[in-house]
Amino acid sequence: MKVCVFLADGFEEIEGLTVVDVLRRAGVEVTMMSVTGSLSIRGSHDICVQADCLFDAKKAGEADMLVLPGGMPGTLTLKAHEGLNTLLKTFDSEKRNIAAICAAPSILGGLGMLRGKKACSYPSFEDKLDGAEVQQVPVVTDGHITTGRGMGAAIPFALRLTSILCGEEKAEEVRKSIVFQV
Repeated sequence: MKVCVFLADGFEEIEGLTVVDVLRRAGVEVTMMSVTGSLSIRGSHDICVQADCLFDAKKAGEADMLVLPGGMPGTLTLKAHEGLNTLLKTFDSEKRNIAAICAAPSILGGLGMLRGKKACSYPSFEDKLDGAEVQQVPVVTDGHITTGRGMGAAIPFALRLTSILCGEEKAEEVRKSIVFQV
């Protein structure tokens, strides 16, 4: 399994890095891909992270899942990236796995991907989930799209992605290994 997590300056560190960490513990090949033109990314809480590579549509197109962390202004930078938007539309039309947490589900809403689907996001972004049936729960999976509510849902979100990619048994194994109580 291969996953691309897209990073931009101002991303929410917990949301992005928890996904990377949990999925790597499950044996998933995760690539942190910068959309800024620099490998050095500064998170929304001034934590610097080194991305694995710059945006590469071909490499990302080979992934089994695309993941968008929230945070500001990172979400706005992801939303403005034409190459990423094209990739998201392709994954959506092919019903391939897409995940977004916190403010980032608003990107999917803006692209029309949430119409008729259950979804969640950070409360102040719920009005940007165009056409979605908004849920106030930590994580929602509807078809090929998984959304998460915010930083407090980062572990349940990452474990859901693990379950989707590796099965429930592997997700439970990782949950126990990190001593996460549900």
